[in-house]
Amino acid sequence: MLAGLASLASAAAGAASDALTDVLGGKERRRVIIVLACVLGLSGADTATVGASATELRHGLHISNTDIGLLVAVTSLVAAVASLPFGVLADRLRRTTTLGAAIVLWAAAMFWSASVGNFRDLLIARLFLGAVTAAAGPLVASLVGDWFGSSERGRVYGYILTGELLGAGFGFAVTGDIAALSWRAAFVILGLPALVLAWFVIRLPEPRRGGKGALAHETRPPPAEHEAGVPHETDAQRIAREIELEPHPELVLDRDPRELGLVAATRYVLRIKTNIVLVAASACGYYFLAGVQTFGSEFAKEQYGIGQALANLLLIVLGAGAILGVLTGGMIGDRLLRRGRLNGRILTAAVTASLAVLMFIPGIATRGAWTALPYLTMAAFMLSAQNPPLDAARLDIMPPLLWGRAEGVRTFLRSLAQALAPVLFGAVSDHVFGGGRSGLQWTFAVMLVPLAASAMLLWRARLTYPRDVATAAAAAGPYSRAIVGRPGQNDR
Repeated sequence: MLAGLASLASAAAGAASDALTDVLGGKERRRVIIVLACVLGLSGADTATVGASATELRHGLHISNTDIGLLVAVTSLVAAVASLPFGVLADRLRRTTTLGAAIVLWAAAMFWSASVGNFRDLLIARLFLGAVTAAAGPLVASLVGDWFGSSERGRVYGYILTGELLGAGFGFAVTGDIAALSWRAAFVILGLPALVLAWFVIRLPEPRRGGKGALAHETRPPPAEHEAGVPHETDAQRIAREIELEPHPELVLDRDPRELGLVAATRYVLRIKTNIVLVAASACGYYFLAGVQTFGSEFAKEQYGIGQALANLLLIVLGAGAILGVLTGGMIGDRLLRRGRLNGRILTAAVTASLAVLMFIPGIATRGAWTALPYLTMAAFMLSAQNPPLDAARLDIMPPLLWGRAEGVRTFLRSLAQALAPVLFGAVSDHVFGGGRSGLQWTFAVMLVPLAASAMLLWRARLTYPRDVATAAAAAGPYSRAIVGRPGQNDR
């Protein structure tokens, strides 16, 4: 009987693997997407573990909510600064090796966090952790752009961001429960798979640069000129050309983007109006999300009068809604774009961001867990649905040879918001609203303001996005030819 069950389980696993391969478009694409999803999942798990372990950390180290917020904040703050040099490395060095080496240091920082004896030492360990986790943003964005075709990047980003959400769910549900026994064991549990993940990342093939899509699953055959070495034209850029949009002449580069130093590249990407708006909107959204990740479990227990296990279960349900959101948002944005809606990705993000704010209001106001559940699940769906189309849209407004540095700048500003959120959430809860259940409730209500600001910014981005797409195509043109198809360029 046991042999029969084992055979049945093996057959089911094989069928699931084959189905996943079909969905993702082949074994090599499956391998790349799963590994990148695990990279973001590791980051999400670490942040969520701190929040889910808040009670145990407070008791074990005799600290407050403000101190818990500070632990998350220092990681994000150092990551903000470190993301800029990692952006440069993403544009100039072999990305898979660089990312793998960073993950090894990531694991070391987690083991260090598990071994500390006081709050000061834990804070120092988190500083080091923040420095190495900064590699993920710029390197993953650059790799996605060069591995996958423009018409499917929203959908692919949805798959990859699913890993981040699953990691956060793992942090809340699994390591959070482990932390109830020992918060040190929770950090060790994260460090061990990080070492395995580093090995898989280093073994990934390095894609050629230029945005052509080494693993692209095209929805239509590429034009013949692409085969001659001309840079790959994205769907958005094709539509911009067909409707004869003029680029901003002052933003058409007159030299190779690789020659731009960090300061010059930063100045250039911040001159692109849509990029500024999208970065600001992303920062506002991640600001709220960072507060939820840090204090969501604590809020659920206090607001709805439930225990740790039920609070974790509630967050798992919300995580399922968020996963459906990232998968749906990416596909809708891509589909609208393929149907000729140049603003399709921006429109998808603007609508879902607006609905997220409306859904959070009743979810935060009610005292009943089951009453709040449908509102919060829809809010999580809408909050996450905006991210894949935005991530894909940012690649469309930037020359491919600047993707790493552009993402480094975005990660820098986004991480500043993430660093600020836990401290402000904790401080406002403790010192403005007096702590306890009502303190957290009012804090979450007030923090909906930046989330609403994010939605307003996305509606504004619809006005500037089309010409910035045309400008990116013009700026990329003559210099991407020099690198697309150049053998050995990425083997440094």
